[in-house]
Amino acid sequence: MVGIVAYGAYIPYSRLEKRRIAEAYWEKGGSGEKAVAYHDEDSLSMAVEAAMDALVEQDLPHVDLLYFASTTPPYKEKPAAALIAAALDLKRDIRSADMTDSLRAASTAMLAACDAVQAGAKTALVTTADCRVGAAQGTFEKLLGDGAAAFLFGTEDVLAVVEATSSVSQEITDQWRSMSDSFLRSWEERFGVQSGYQPMVREAVQGLLAKTGVAPQDIRWLVLAGPQERYQKSMAAALGFSTEQLISGHEHVIGNCGTAQAPLMLVDALERARPGERILFVTYGAGSDAVLFRATENIRQRRPKRGYAGHLSSKRNDILYTTYLKWKNMLPLEPGRRPEIPRPSAPAMLRNQPQILGGYGTRCTACGTPQYPRQRVCIECGTVDQMEPYRFVGKKAKIVTYTSDYLTVSPDPPTTFVVVDFDGGGRMIAELVDYQLDALHVGMEVEMTFRHLYEAGNIHNYTWKVRPKR
Repeated sequence: MVGIVAYGAYIPYSRLEKRRIAEAYWEKGGSGEKAVAYHDEDSLSMAVEAAMDALVEQDLPHVDLLYFASTTPPYKEKPAAALIAAALDLKRDIRSADMTDSLRAASTAMLAACDAVQAGAKTALVTTADCRVGAAQGTFEKLLGDGAAAFLFGTEDVLAVVEATSSVSQEITDQWRSMSDSFLRSWEERFGVQSGYQPMVREAVQGLLAKTGVAPQDIRWLVLAGPQERYQKSMAAALGFSTEQLISGHEHVIGNCGTAQAPLMLVDALERARPGERILFVTYGAGSDAVLFRATENIRQRRPKRGYAGHLSSKRNDILYTTYLKWKNMLPLEPGRRPEIPRPSAPAMLRNQPQILGGYGTRCTACGTPQYPRQRVCIECGTVDQMEPYRFVGKKAKIVTYTSDYLTVSPDPPTTFVVVDFDGGGRMIAELVDYQLDALHVGMEVEMTFRHLYEAGNIHNYTWKVRPKR
């Protein structure tokens, strides 16, 4: 019995009210808001966060496969999945792969994960995230949001079993980004909906219903991806589903999150589902995938750490439109009056990978003192070369002291650095993100978060930072 064993979500803390976009161009309207990745977040870092929301420490040794689905990976040639596996501290003998270039990439990865588990893999982890950008003053600028989701597939303690699947594939040029495009492009909207979305989704869903003999009224929740929420509603009605069955497309609260849109809706459905209820999960992108899930008794036993509802309620929506433009690199900033950041050293990055990506320090085996960064000589008892690896990720911590620097070049000044003490021992200096300056105080509880550090020489550098615990 293959199905979902664990699931999680990630929605950025920052939200942009759509009225601010309209106001910038002296236009009317602009209701709702959309989720905006912070300037140090991208699809890779958000995928790590979603996976951390889904997994517990006991899951990590049993993950045999990792798939990363996104249309906005950080590199055109260099797999992101391997870096995600390192950040999650997964075992070395893992199969990893990126699935990209399609809004159906997430469902493609999920179906591949199911096949792998059915073929004998212990568990397979699917992460999906997107940070698509629409050109200024365009429809996509208001519509597109950022987000991520993750699902662990297996055969033991299944929360939602896969009952049936159905897929169709059809070449169509409705939305695209070429290798030279910075912004999402599309053909005339009606063409994409009438010639692509509607017939392909209908064929996939009707094929699944015919295969299983299940009727729309036998399904409790419908997760239906779509270009805009109004098309999801009309498509659901055309297929025989009621508005009470349809999970919201989140368009007015976080925006359309690309490959992560339907997976985030699935997380929402799983959080609502009761044992025995069916969930129909449908994606679209040059074809359509339909997957029928049935919740088991285990659905009540395991929940994500924060999930969709938890991330949705944690936010700041006071960012300015100009701030958004800076974060998305659409508004050039004056360069800092200092030397350019040198390209990171590939040998050093590889040598220090457990510390940089895995969040590892060391713990003295003589006196038990954890310390970061990794040390040979214990700062407490002075013992030499009696250290064992010690991972700080997931440990509780509190701020001991902090400083906020308004002179550091940053898309969101001030830059705040904190010294934190971890429960069980260990002290770290780290950058603080996703915080409100007026709420910052000594003793504040924080947690580690995986972020983009900088890019130099077209090499992306990632590390662990901290944020207020919510």
